[in-house]
Amino acid sequence: MNGLANVDVIDFICQLAIILISAKLLGLLMRKLGLPQVLGFILAGLLIGPAIWELIFNVDSSAIFPISDSSLLRAFAEVGVIFVMFTAGLETNLKDIKETGLASFTIALCGVLVPLGLGIGIGALFLPTAKVVTWVFIGVIMTATSVGITVEVLRELGKLKSKVGTIILSAAVIDDVLGIIILAITLSVSGNGISSPVLDFINPGKNIYITIAWILTFFVFAICGGFGLSKLFKYMEKRSPHTRRIPILSIAVCLLYSFVAEKVFGVADITGAYICGLALSTNHASAEYVDRKVSINSYTLFAPIFFAGIGIKISFSGLGLDALWFALVFAATAIIAKIIGCGGASRFFKFKWKDALKIGVGMIARGEVALIVTEKGIEGGLLDPKYRVITVMLVVISSLLAPILLKALFKNDDEKPLPTKQALEEGSFE
Repeated sequence: MNGLANVDVIDFICQLAIILISAKLLGLLMRKLGLPQVLGFILAGLLIGPAIWELIFNVDSSAIFPISDSSLLRAFAEVGVIFVMFTAGLETNLKDIKETGLASFTIALCGVLVPLGLGIGIGALFLPTAKVVTWVFIGVIMTATSVGITVEVLRELGKLKSKVGTIILSAAVIDDVLGIIILAITLSVSGNGISSPVLDFINPGKNIYITIAWILTFFVFAICGGFGLSKLFKYMEKRSPHTRRIPILSIAVCLLYSFVAEKVFGVADITGAYICGLALSTNHASAEYVDRKVSINSYTLFAPIFFAGIGIKISFSGLGLDALWFALVFAATAIIAKIIGCGGASRFFKFKWKDALKIGVGMIARGEVALIVTEKGIEGGLLDPKYRVITVMLVVISSLLAPILLKALFKNDDEKPLPTKQALEEGSFE
């Protein structure tokens, strides 16, 4: 038995080497092309997985790349997705959200509701025999926003701190929080999603109202616990600034939040990780330090394994013309929905048409969160795994379109960035 375990571990080490080398090489290629590295990670998974080799070349991929969907690989991937969401929470600046206030919240809300509604319609159109909860989940995938590409474009154009740039960044954060809440509720009420022993005990009849109330209890628990965590880490930072114990304890707390979220409250573990990151982000000195340390582990090992794993699990067998049309319509609808929802809401706050369009286009990019949401839904039985490709196509198309459209909209734009507080006090802002 021990010998067999050792063989499995050695095989896994070989798999890790293949995944990391291919993911890094293709990630660097994507970055040179001005695209997010995550696309390279997924492409790496496609190239070393069965999809390409077995369908197009009719060759057993395992003879070339000994990659298998093992429990070890899934465990590393799960840690990867938890770290990605944790760092996303750490990088959130709640102060910026507070300053932009009602405008950002309204734009984000419309940026969730419009894609959610259109997504339900697309689900009903292409999957008429599926359950309503599956249609809702398709809408949930559409709600996710990833502004990594948008941030780089705005920074390159010198518009990151402009009024439009600040609104986009703040609305995107709120957008993700709302999307994660909707995902948590959808998975919990689906009946075949995440199972919590505690929730099963207090709600054996699976009453939807009790389920939602228990989910809301988690957010109350997480937020209250977050205040305590913030004070604890501020005290630790003051006594022992930038010591190793801070990132180690932060990771431990993140993992505990993830465990409690899923096993006690029946909420996806990524929700717990994200909320934990948000709580620790209030202590900016510690958050930046922890973010740097966690990112090293995340983006050098765990995250590439997770995203490459998505590519490895993609299968083109049984993927007919109907699924291809579904993917194309899904991607087009998701992009248009963000422009209509976020851009339209911007007009209520007296943004000019061009600025409203900039905000809408700035929110169209999809990335890590959309992929993570899709994987959680597939695990929960909300979507057939063969439709994983619809999210991948959305990520690819939106990642290509966002920078092209933003650069075109900001061309010959003379909008000045918002004055900083220091500049206003010194009277030096022109």
